[in-house]
Amino acid sequence: MIPPGETIGILGGGQLGRMIAVAAAQLGYRCHVYAPEADSIAADVCARFTCAEWDDAAAMAAFAADCAVVTYEFENVPVAPLAALGDTPLLPHPRALETAQDRLNEKRFVTALGGNPAPYAPVDNAADLAAAIAAIGAPGILKTRRDGYDGKGQWRIMAPADAEGLALPAVPLVYEGFVTFFAEFSVILCRGADGDIRYFDSAHNVHESGILALSTLPAPAALLEQVPAARELAARVAQELDYVGVLTLEFFATQDGPVFNEMAPRVHNSGHWSIEGAVTSQFENHVRAICGLPLGGTALAAKGVEMRNLIGDDAHDWPAILADPANHLHLYGKAAARPGRKMGHVTRLTLG
Repeated sequence: MIPPGETIGILGGGQLGRMIAVAAAQLGYRCHVYAPEADSIAADVCARFTCAEWDDAAAMAAFAADCAVVTYEFENVPVAPLAALGDTPLLPHPRALETAQDRLNEKRFVTALGGNPAPYAPVDNAADLAAAIAAIGAPGILKTRRDGYDGKGQWRIMAPADAEGLALPAVPLVYEGFVTFFAEFSVILCRGADGDIRYFDSAHNVHESGILALSTLPAPAALLEQVPAARELAARVAQELDYVGVLTLEFFATQDGPVFNEMAPRVHNSGHWSIEGAVTSQFENHVRAICGLPLGGTALAAKGVEMRNLIGDDAHDWPAILADPANHLHLYGKAAARPGRKMGHVTRLTLG
């Protein structure tokens, strides 16, 4: 067990790291952020901040020497430089990063565990893309295998003609067939070092332009029927990776059962509601897990919960939002809004 008073290292300086640090502070831990960007919103709430490139081995080693344990707040942290952490524990294990950072490897990994992803094929050139469309059909989505998120690095192909003359980036790609679904949801679990697993309730997630806009709980009954099978797969993933911390798998709810979309080896936007809406938030449970503490309860703390992202607009009427006593406003401290940028979220509880 890592006792309160010690320092937790966080790789990445965004809002997820910020919320992990807030939860850690409530349990008596200090946090030290490592990120290449100088304008880290996570560092604003942390005791220490190292601003250095991922491949700066000396800076990484000095960071590790200050930390009792290290975690990460997003899945695109390069794996190779993490060797400089030395003997400082890194949780979750970097195997989770290696798996999630490549969409093709991720799909193959989940398929081997009995999961059911959308039909897919690797694409390295125009001929591969034509063959993938011929085999899988259109419409479909062409995605970069690495680094894309929130709809970035994706191209919709509604008909084979859409692929003609498409300027493919010089990076590995994967083509996925469209899935006919009636809802989207995620399974968020927290696994302790002792193998104890706690599941958060699955919200009904609504996306706009590839970005999560709204999560509501309880989810509709038809969606909830698919959660047990999705949880079984998520547990197999966690066990195979010897995972410690919060893990998220996203799914499409279809007439034939849950279809795997992607995994995120970290706390997740679709679990932000848990700060007020669960007995223990995903952020606190993540801290508990990586520090070897008992996990907290994950049951709903309200009759109903709605979490809405505040995306790309700095002109929200904050007093009006706060005038509703059921609302809980979280602003991430970002200096400027831009299209698609998550500026904060609002959680609304239904208590009666």
